[in-house]
Amino acid sequence: MSGRNSFMIVANRLPVDRTVEPDGTASWRRSPGGLVTAIAPVMQRRHGAWLGWHGAADERLEPFDQDGMSLVPVPLSAREVELYYEGFSNATLWPLYHDVVATPVFERDMWDAYTTVNQRFAEAAAEVAEEGAVVWVQDYQLQLVPAMLRKLRPDLRIGFFLHIPFPPVELFWRLPWRKELVEGLLGADLVGFQLPGGAANFRRLCRRLLGLPYKGNEIFLDDRIVTTQAFPISVDFGELDTMVRQEHIMTRAKEIRAELGDPEHVLLGVDRLDYTKGIGLRLEAFGELLKEGRLQPNEAVFVQIATPSRERVDEYRRLRDDIELQVGRINGEHAMLGLQPIQYFHQSYGREELAALYLASDVMVVTPLRDGMNLVAKEYVACHHDLRGALVLSEFAGAADELRQSYLVNPYDVEDVKRQMMTAMRATPHELARRMRTMRRRVATYDVDRWAGEFLNALETPALPSSTPHNASWRSD
Repeated sequence: MSGRNSFMIVANRLPVDRTVEPDGTASWRRSPGGLVTAIAPVMQRRHGAWLGWHGAADERLEPFDQDGMSLVPVPLSAREVELYYEGFSNATLWPLYHDVVATPVFERDMWDAYTTVNQRFAEAAAEVAEEGAVVWVQDYQLQLVPAMLRKLRPDLRIGFFLHIPFPPVELFWRLPWRKELVEGLLGADLVGFQLPGGAANFRRLCRRLLGLPYKGNEIFLDDRIVTTQAFPISVDFGELDTMVRQEHIMTRAKEIRAELGDPEHVLLGVDRLDYTKGIGLRLEAFGELLKEGRLQPNEAVFVQIATPSRERVDEYRRLRDDIELQVGRINGEHAMLGLQPIQYFHQSYGREELAALYLASDVMVVTPLRDGMNLVAKEYVACHHDLRGALVLSEFAGAADELRQSYLVNPYDVEDVKRQMMTAMRATPHELARRMRTMRRRVATYDVDRWAGEFLNALETPALPSSTPHNASWRSD
């Protein structure tokens, strides 16, 4: 495949999962999740290649085509999965970048594995990229790749997008390998963030750590300019809006409400099972509303979907146990015969079933303690062409910057969450329609196509060397 690809995505995972049929035959299907949902349509239109791990340790696969995309598997050993992915990526970077909701782990063998795997990804990308190709590197697992790839292939146009928050300087400073990570990101021509605050944090860090001058969105290196900019990621509004108008989806939404006992209010949470998502606090708020008598068990049902995530990591196993104990306690105290106020599901759902759940619910509760964007909030809005439904949204989700007509909450304040849940449930149809109409307009206008298009347009339009400042003290923040 060497020399064939003028456009490439480099991500930790390929956009497909392997499934095994009852007869033992294996096949591939598109993976769930925000990254794949956002980028797969772009890949299909550009006929590019996607480079990433295929999900099985200690196995090598040849490149293959699937779902209109050329896929290039990068192998990982079981030890590398443990140290690079479960270790440095998710026990070090993930909590550090999410405001230290959990304590980061700083271990040298994890860092060594992270460096080794990033080098392998860079070498694989260098091998299959065409001369002058555009390479778009994704997310926190691969922050060293841009500089490594530039060293191997200086002819490439390299972009990087961080899907999670970028922390303030004071938090990032704790990292023993802070200089190496920043230099890794500076290998890109364009470094994209979800919000302007993340881009500003990065520029300030480059100034303080490396003494690099910047002006506006541009950081000035000796021989080139690195552009830093916010690109709020979004969803495929048209696909979701079309899906929920189909008869079988609308029928399924009605069936879901009937299966729940036709309550007056259906509240819904859809999250990866992660300590940053605030699942326990929102369930605590719902349980207190029941305990205080402000809600009756037959009046409202809370459906919480917690998609399995990183189940080999101790922190996540403990979280699952805690959530399941909490659900059991609340249901034990408030359930009626044949009716449980919390319906909890630790499993994954397909896109059509999720769309039906969105359509069936009256209140979507999205209360992360910290989140780069949160596409679930935007998916919910895209699914409510009926202008029904309310969105209770954390102030600390990136989506809160755009969806100002949601019921914004401080997820750490249980009383605030309770108050906004009740306000959303008691809102008039006119009030709900007014809010939903405004949010839908935003999501429809700034959809995934616009996100990808704006990023790639910025990446493929080089910064002009003449804009380099003569005075190193230039700064904007």
